[in-house]
Amino acid sequence: MTTTQTAPAEADDAGIRRSTGATLWLTGLPSAGKTTLALALADVLRSRGADVEILDGDQIRTHLSAGLGFSRQDRETQVTRIGFVAELLARHGVIVLVPVIAPYDDAREKVRAHHDEHGSTLLQVHLSTPVEVCAERDVKGLYAKAFRGEISSMTGVDDPYEIPESPDLRLDTSTQDRDASVAALLDLLTERGLV
Repeated sequence: MTTTQTAPAEADDAGIRRSTGATLWLTGLPSAGKTTLALALADVLRSRGADVEILDGDQIRTHLSAGLGFSRQDRETQVTRIGFVAELLARHGVIVLVPVIAPYDDAREKVRAHHDEHGSTLLQVHLSTPVEVCAERDVKGLYAKAFRGEISSMTGVDDPYEIPESPDLRLDTSTQDRDASVAALLDLLTERGLV
């Protein structure tokens, strides 16, 4: 008589358990502080043992969205592609930080709907830093070029930024420093049971 052995249920369960993932989308004008906060928050989360990825808009444009321009359609395509990747990672237990402008409400809503469809958490944080402050911080000089008319389709100058009506958190990095802003982001993640 042949018998087959099966592994205990505990072993099977241990092999498929995953930590809770989520997407934390930092939206706001160029130079509002999105990437700075994402990098700082990632350091803190990694020091606590979290699995973290940052999906930076410039890097995604280079590797995943090469060939896209800055028309409304191309920007929406960029945002929905990033949203797809973010949700996939979040579904597998990763905390995904997305410091991407995402200027249009309809594209942001498509990303939210995609997360909802898969039961993944999406938290939206609006960096409400005023355009004047963003222009002063701009190390790339894009605002100055846009103000002089040397470039066009600059979000916040000659291309719209649709302010989120009901973000999960709103931060003004012109009145709140990096450490306080990171603490507020950690509080948000803690409140939602994600860290």
